[in-house]
This record gives sequence, C-alpha cells and structure tokens, in this order.
Amino acid sequence: MTGYYDIILGLIPLSLVGVTAVLSVVGFSITSAVPVAATVPVALIGHALFVNGPVEDSQSSPDAVDSSPASFEAAD
Repeated sequence: MTGYYDIILGLIPLSLVGVTAVLSVVGFSITSAVPVAATVPVALIGHALFVNGPVEDSQSSPDAVDSSPASFEAAD
C-alpha cells in the first residue's frame, strides 16, 4: 500500500522536472526555470517534515523499559 511519504518521494523529482518543463515552454530560460521550479519540491519536503511530520506509534512496545519512580534505586 502506498503511503503519504511514498507519494511525496515520487512527487519530488516529478514536480521538479514537470514545473521546469512548463516554465521553459512558457518562456523562462533553463537557468531561471530550475530555481523557480525547485520551490515546489522544497514546499513538498517542508510539508512532509513539519506540517505532516513523521511520528512514533502511540502504543508502547512490550519491550519498553519501565521508567516509573518506583523502580528507581539510589546509588548510595
């Protein structure tokens, strides 16, 4: 099953090449079309990292270490 981050990873090169091609057809030179088009993948990466960032599962694993104060022993 394709997840959100798989789609983002596919859209990064696709958007860079696609927007660059569209801008060059419209009349931009390649040297100005590539940096302008690069804002789209940067926005996708920013959205994937900061807006819809990866998070850990909220369920604790059975191997998790108990860090409650009751199990603390002083090292006197």
